[in-house]
Amino acid sequence: MKTEMFQVEKDDGERIDKFLSGEMTDFSRSYIQKLIKEGCVHVNGATVKANYKLSFDDNILVEIPELSEPDILPEDIPLDILYEDEDILIVNKPKGMVVHPAAGHYSGTLVNALMFHCKDNLSGINGVMRPGIVHRIDMDTTGSLLVCKNDMAHQSLAEQLKEHSIKRVYHAIVHGNLKEDKGTIDAPIGRHPTDRKKMSVNYKNGREAVTHYQVLERFGSYTYIACRLETGRTHQIRVHMASIHHPLLGDRVYGPQKCPYPLTGQTLHAKILGIRHPRTGEYMEFDAPLPEYFELLLDKLHHIS
Repeated sequence: MKTEMFQVEKDDGERIDKFLSGEMTDFSRSYIQKLIKEGCVHVNGATVKANYKLSFDDNILVEIPELSEPDILPEDIPLDILYEDEDILIVNKPKGMVVHPAAGHYSGTLVNALMFHCKDNLSGINGVMRPGIVHRIDMDTTGSLLVCKNDMAHQSLAEQLKEHSIKRVYHAIVHGNLKEDKGTIDAPIGRHPTDRKKMSVNYKNGREAVTHYQVLERFGSYTYIACRLETGRTHQIRVHMASIHHPLLGDRVYGPQKCPYPLTGQTLHAKILGIRHPRTGEYMEFDAPLPEYFELLLDKLHHIS
């Protein structure tokens, strides 16, 4: 059983289930309410109900039962490998591929492919469901993804992620014509207050999130940009660009429902990944070429504009 502890820093009478769903973003509010109901949540040593209103300096202890994990099987799925050595692997992930297994996706994931390619040479820090995975990108986002083949590499790269020293540059096409050639969006991101499947800029319960963007090309109704991540929140670029009224082209979650082009999800590509090698300490940078659909779309926009 895992435990998590929190200390309340405000005195605004927030319900405990709402507070915890803002802090424990990997879990749904209904799951958190289930934990509370089953007596797994303690405030100042006592169990509480979901509508308990928090006070300043309350100490919260959450007991999270171990989940039984299904068998994840190796699958012979082709991988576009940008780099590989005894410690790390850089994969150019295609559109539509889920990174690691989850409810409803126990096969066809990047992890299934990695287990076939690497055999037993994957870090085990994240357990059966996420061997080798230090960070992830959305199913419909393409590009470079870092995989660790042992725990030493995993710990080193996780630390680099934590201290924001990994260079991550994404290319995207957004709606509208950005006014400035470059800018920074510094706005915390957390669960959307009403739609649990979405994230949103959330000044009350969000976590720090910083995205730097730069215009690469303008097409009138659309703008081709590069985004450098300082932090790595879920859906960060998608949420941040939508928050300044320039959602990603093809992003039906945070942008318009109707898309003028036949796209599957957002036009977002993890282009450049820069790390310090976990064994040698040498700085290494990898550049994932744009996928074909992205190149074709840029050609179309060139002809139109």
